[in-house]
Amino acid sequence: MAGNEPILRAVGISKSFPGVKALHDVNFTLCAGEVHCLMGENGAGKSTLIKVLTGVEKIDHGEIYLEGKSILPKTPLEAQAFGISTVYQEINLCPNLSVAENMFIGREPVSGCVINWKEINKRAQAALSKLNVKIDVTQSLDTYSVAIQQMVAIARALDVSSKILILDEPTSSLDRDEIDKLFEVLRRLKEDGIGIIFITHFLDQVYEISDRITVLRNGELVGEYETSELPKVQLIAKMIGKEFDVLTSFNKGNAASAKGCEEDSLCNDAAFIKAAGLGRQGGISPFDLSVRKGEVLGFAGLLGSGRTETARVLFGVDKADKGELYIKNKRSAVASPMNAIKNGMAFCPEDRKREGIMGDLTVKENIIIALQAKRGMGRCISAKEREKLADKFIELLSIKTSGPDQLVKNLSGGNQQKVILARWLATDPELLILDEPTRGIDVGTKTEIQKLVVRLAEEEMAVIFISSELDEELRTCDRIAVFRDRQKIAEISGEDLNQNCIMQTIAGGQKHA
Repeated sequence: MAGNEPILRAVGISKSFPGVKALHDVNFTLCAGEVHCLMGENGAGKSTLIKVLTGVEKIDHGEIYLEGKSILPKTPLEAQAFGISTVYQEINLCPNLSVAENMFIGREPVSGCVINWKEINKRAQAALSKLNVKIDVTQSLDTYSVAIQQMVAIARALDVSSKILILDEPTSSLDRDEIDKLFEVLRRLKEDGIGIIFITHFLDQVYEISDRITVLRNGELVGEYETSELPKVQLIAKMIGKEFDVLTSFNKGNAASAKGCEEDSLCNDAAFIKAAGLGRQGGISPFDLSVRKGEVLGFAGLLGSGRTETARVLFGVDKADKGELYIKNKRSAVASPMNAIKNGMAFCPEDRKREGIMGDLTVKENIIIALQAKRGMGRCISAKEREKLADKFIELLSIKTSGPDQLVKNLSGGNQQKVILARWLATDPELLILDEPTRGIDVGTKTEIQKLVVRLAEEEMAVIFISSELDEELRTCDRIAVFRDRQKIAEISGEDLNQNCIMQTIAGGQKHA
């Protein structure tokens, strides 16, 4: 590996968008016949680097070399012509067309002016056979599993170009058997000399399939490493930018303490909500969890570890297909967000622009909308009460606005976040789930939200607090549940509640949840 000449080199790549420096002087190399993992948290620059390499975005500065020759793909089509193809997490094929049609759409072989369907089917069958996939290519794509669709997308990419294959979260919707089959294919492609860029949030898969790892953070290169020489715990530290003393081994005493805390909490009648073996196939593995009134339970883990998936199952956004949920010691089937709201729950989602604010509504309308839904359309909130509620929460949360009738889209990100908080606090919840409530906002507003969370717990509200910043969780939370690869693997509390213990657990402590 180390002696291989790079098939692809990106040198000094910089790319800025209005107000954001997405990449700054980033270097990246890919060798033929290797799987190279590109790692980093949200905003690290992974997606931008891939878009630059594939002609989706134009670089501001830097050079890209393919087999020693300078290239500058201006479109994905040009990148494919150079030999670079991408398979995205969301399979961008047409489910209503046949497998063969999907593989050759836009480049159908013709005889005269007529599409040669016999040739298309023959070539599609041959391309899939190289991946050891034997299916009827004349059947529509949607008759096959997600795993097969993923293989079709890879076969198409390889048939278009066969030098570099970029896989963006290819295993996110696959089960273990399907992942094993995909990895068999990738190893075969390596043997054929294809360079593979692999993007994933699953740590175990990184160490199972990759030869080298490049880590980005905040648009800058942290470093390039041989996978075999980079322990998981050091990879995590480089991704999140924290230095700490590497523990020589996982502290089994800490594990026992965490497990004991969890078992006690599951039996505690003071718990507002308890989950027993709750899970959702393709989302989060079955987990046990409880949250008591008056405490803040943190969710820790890397991006894609299962924190958000757990919150969505608890709130009924994604319906659980395994296990049981108890609210105030009564078995409950939270089958929808509306049902969760009626049970005293509230959820501030991670993506405030797509799932949170309603930009064309006013501050006042955004604040009262969840309460109106909870009461039902038969009990409309009066104009006087709407004004009173808006004024109350604008003052309580120090929302900087010209007034309750200002459009939310015209507020700053931090103030938009406060409006979402106000919306859910107006429902007087007993459990408040906050998913990355301080992401992308200024330090002052972050501190205000952290203080609010602590105050709400002091007032006997149960809070689930999800944050990618360990310092923030340690300042705010009483207990922390740790997630990895869409599994809850531990709970940590008491004297074990520190950065080293959490990071070591994420990196590969024993499963004891």
